[in-house]
Amino acid sequence: MTGAGKKERAPRNRTLELTAEDRKRLSEKVVEPGPEGAIRGVRDRIFIGDAHTILPRLPKKSYDLLFADPPYNLDKSFGKKKFRKVGMDEYEEFLDRWLEPAAALLKPTASVYICGDWRSSAAIQRAGSRYFTLRNRITWEREKGRGSNSNWKSSSEDIWFFTVSDDYVFDPAAVKLKRRVIAPYTEGGEPKDWSEEETGRFRLTHPSNLWTDITVPFWSMPENTDHPTQKPEKLLAKLILASTKKGAMVLDPFLGSGTTAAAAKKLGRHFTGIEIDREYCLLAAKRVELAGKDKRIQGFEDGVFWERNARL
Repeated sequence: MTGAGKKERAPRNRTLELTAEDRKRLSEKVVEPGPEGAIRGVRDRIFIGDAHTILPRLPKKSYDLLFADPPYNLDKSFGKKKFRKVGMDEYEEFLDRWLEPAAALLKPTASVYICGDWRSSAAIQRAGSRYFTLRNRITWEREKGRGSNSNWKSSSEDIWFFTVSDDYVFDPAAVKLKRRVIAPYTEGGEPKDWSEEETGRFRLTHPSNLWTDITVPFWSMPENTDHPTQKPEKLLAKLILASTKKGAMVLDPFLGSGTTAAAAKKLGRHFTGIEIDREYCLLAAKRVELAGKDKRIQGFEDGVFWERNARL
């Protein structure tokens, strides 16, 4: 550490940090709601506070997509806040306390994605199914993680996919994955479902519920922050493009460092984010500001998603 508790970074480290000037300027971009009453003016806003108390005050039937990355059922520190592991029934009650008010905010055509790990997934499935129709479970490979000598290394996480009704948006053409062709079959001497490019042979494939192309943000990526459980912009981009149209409203009750807000901004959607830690709110506001200037998303280029590390 150097200076006033500032981390010393390697010269090529691109991790986003807040300067004193950032904090002063961005304070106007985040809102701490008053103690009671309906909250208005929610488009592209970041609210400081507890999701359990803010959600009931947001406008009903206003959102096209709910993305939630709540604390997993682990002992974990998030800035100045700590989450303590509890019994499975108590964790399910925690999910219920914010899911019930969140459900009232969604349009009948809305989709819902809730993140979890193997410990919390059963509770998410039960709690989510009380309010929505379960459609699928996405499992994505999280290549980071420590090894274990007494158990299998945890290198995957889940995203549970629900919808409010049977009438919902899903656009697979917007989230196709570009893969290198290993066996380039031909038909009548012509490529079958693949194309030849300067850098090789590639095929566009339909999106599945198993994602192996996600790169967890690290020090050399411009979206990286010090948030301990930051989700990649590429992951949010897939969900947003698949389940919303341009101009849609996206709700994130556990905004963290602002990945949902930044991805929504880059993709022409609007957002409402709630985050209990002020420092993360300011960091999210900075990412939204930067997203207005640079709309690139790592791993997403020319309208398609690339295999991991193909486009860094």
